[in-house]
Amino acid sequence: MKFWYRRGLLPWLLWPVSMVFGIAVALRRILYFLRVLKSVHPGIPVVVVGNLTVGGSGKTPLVIWIAEFLKSRGWSPGIMSRGYGARITEPRAATVAAEAAEVGDEPILLSRRSGCPVWVGADRVQVAARLRAAHEDVNVLVLDDGLQHYAMRRDVEIAVVDARGLGNGFLLPAGPLREPRSRLRSVDAVVSHASSTRGYAMRLEGDVLHRMTDARERQPLKAFAGQRVHAVAGIGDPNRFFLHLGKAGLKVVPHPFPDHHPFTPRDLEFGDDAPVLLTEKDAVKLRSVARPGWWVLPVSAQLDPAFGTWLLGKLDEWRRSKAA
Repeated sequence: MKFWYRRGLLPWLLWPVSMVFGIAVALRRILYFLRVLKSVHPGIPVVVVGNLTVGGSGKTPLVIWIAEFLKSRGWSPGIMSRGYGARITEPRAATVAAEAAEVGDEPILLSRRSGCPVWVGADRVQVAARLRAAHEDVNVLVLDDGLQHYAMRRDVEIAVVDARGLGNGFLLPAGPLREPRSRLRSVDAVVSHASSTRGYAMRLEGDVLHRMTDARERQPLKAFAGQRVHAVAGIGDPNRFFLHLGKAGLKVVPHPFPDHHPFTPRDLEFGDDAPVLLTEKDAVKLRSVARPGWWVLPVSAQLDPAFGTWLLGKLDEWRRSKAA
């Protein structure tokens, strides 16, 4: 059952458990604040991109945008990720040649799109140390989905909220929240991804499809207008992908899967020869078994210009504090 659509009595039945979870979350944060629990700073500025809810909200496209933006302004970013769903026993690099089962799907996408060093592992402190040892030129770290990873001290906190908002407003397991909604007041910035929450506006754009068997073959999305297509998405909000295709005039047959679903070719067998359209994140798990009828839609984040100015200002503050 999806947290986003829980209605009626169930959330209230789970509410006592959510209260216990909330107490544990608050106590953990206090212990880190008081330095009872150990936290470590890597020695270079850390930008954390996260959210309050379970599931994706657009964090990865935002991390890519931040990395590209900082590179264009003379910084040398390194990216850290948990590598969700992968078999990771110690910190390791995630490259475009890696397999999703080894490093996770999002880290491969981050590596391909950003061109930055990307390292993965459960312990972000260890990941940061290994990344910096391997890439001495890196002078800023961007942590994908690390808002609740308090063992890593951070200098900039960014929370992303998408069109689903904060769901029913309850903490796990009665709702989708990992931390209470009041946490938004303590972050440095909120990025509003097509949501009604106040913050720097972000939208995702993409209108060119790539054939999976040959990325050099491209077609504008509008070339598929009026056609019946199978749309496959194993992301935090699959409906966002389906709506994007529908707005371009495609006749979408939606096939939603859980976030980070470990796709196999059988998942994409629908008994006809209609084109199959995938998100870029899902496609990385099917590269070795690609079919000619499968197409990928890359998307890119577009941010409020004021966001970039604000972010540079925060990093300049860090530099000045270290020079003082």
